Amino acid sequence: MKRSVALRWSAGAATAITAAAIVMTLPATQALAADNLSLGGGADGSSKASGTSYGNVKDANTGTYWSPASATGYVSVKWSSATAVSSAIIKQSSGGGSISAWRVLNGDTGAVLTSGNGSPSTISFASTSLKKLTFDITSASGAPRIAEFETYGGGGGTTPTTGPTPTSPPTSPPTSPPTTPPAGGTPTGAWPSSAGSVSISGTVNVSGTFDGGMKTYCCIGDGSQNESQDPMFKIANGGTLQNVILGSPAGDGVHCEGTCTIRNVWWNDIGEDAATFKGTGNGTSYVIGGGARNGSDKTFQHNGNGTVSISGFYLSGSGKLYRGCGNCTSSYTRHVKIDNVLLNDIDMVAGINSNWGDTATITRVTLTNSSSATVCGKYQGVAKGSEPKYLGAGWNDANCKVSQSDITYR
Repeated sequence: MKRSVALRWSAGAATAITAAAIVMTLPATQALAADNLSLGGGADGSSKASGTSYGNVKDANTGTYWSPASATGYVSVKWSSATAVSSAIIKQSSGGGSISAWRVLNGDTGAVLTSGNGSPSTISFASTSLKKLTFDITSASGAPRIAEFETYGGGGGTTPTTGPTPTSPPTSPPTSPPTTPPAGGTPTGAWPSSAGSVSISGTVNVSGTFDGGMKTYCCIGDGSQNESQDPMFKIANGGTLQNVILGSPAGDGVHCEGTCTIRNVWWNDIGEDAATFKGTGNGTSYVIGGGARNGSDKTFQHNGNGTVSISGFYLSGSGKLYRGCGNCTSSYTRHVKIDNVLLNDIDMVAGINSNWGDTATITRVTLTNSSSATVCGKYQGVAKGSEPKYLGAGWNDANCKVSQSDITYR
């Protein structure tokens, strides 16, 4: 059995309305409600709680709302032809969970247009021509209630006369919006409670979004380091796996066949690897929140190319959080971004192959019981059948983009 694993800006000010709604208001150039592009579009999303509807976010009625089936999820507004959008208003009904992290996506490509922490106020971003705009809730205290998802293009108009002042005034925005999704909250080391058990006898194929409702899925494999084990979940290109606990044994964990999002997923005991990223389209896959424990070697294995972004993750008792494959059949340049993670009793944060041009960008890492852990380890990647040579640790260089001030030891 292996030792395994375990973001924001807003601008402008808001004016006041009823205490029943929290509003992401637009800047002073916002158009009138008549210019709300959502009114002429459709809607879809990741999941919906009983009695709610995606269409409720675009019906100009704050008395109705959409709510995800769990604390996280997304809702989209879509159009039949490309539409230029540069800002949005989210009206959140009272009685739901409090949003703590969110992002806005180009629903056509999955690109992150902007993101933030807390119940947001202004949402504005570079004007983008698209057919779908997505509001993605990545962390919340419970299932939020989204009454309206209003969307607007650029241009003039009149400042809206509705919208309460947010409880926490926004700070000045950075010169450019973030390009990665939020971390889903700061990891604390607390382990989630299971909402029930689901027995599986083979790989679960995920296309689109699979929400496990925080149930424990169990089990396949033998808990060993055998490379030939099947994964418990196989995520198709562009898919999302969220709110799942993997029981033990977990086979070869999770396979991402292209790019994917793994959100709030927990591994009780990984088995071979927690997740393997296999996509070769040079895209970005995300691990947002969640955690893993009781492993012995790699946690996230990167076999394809592109970037793996890991944020808000908790890992206890493992060899490495991330390893770019050093002897796979195909050699690629790989990148990893690690931010806002809590790692307990590990040997290495990230292992990369410097001779292939790999990079590791590492920020806000807390290490406990890991005083001798290597933060960024460089290897010499080799052909399949040979073993990569360890070259040593790197700091603040072309491959290891991390400074000692980014690492906290406890």
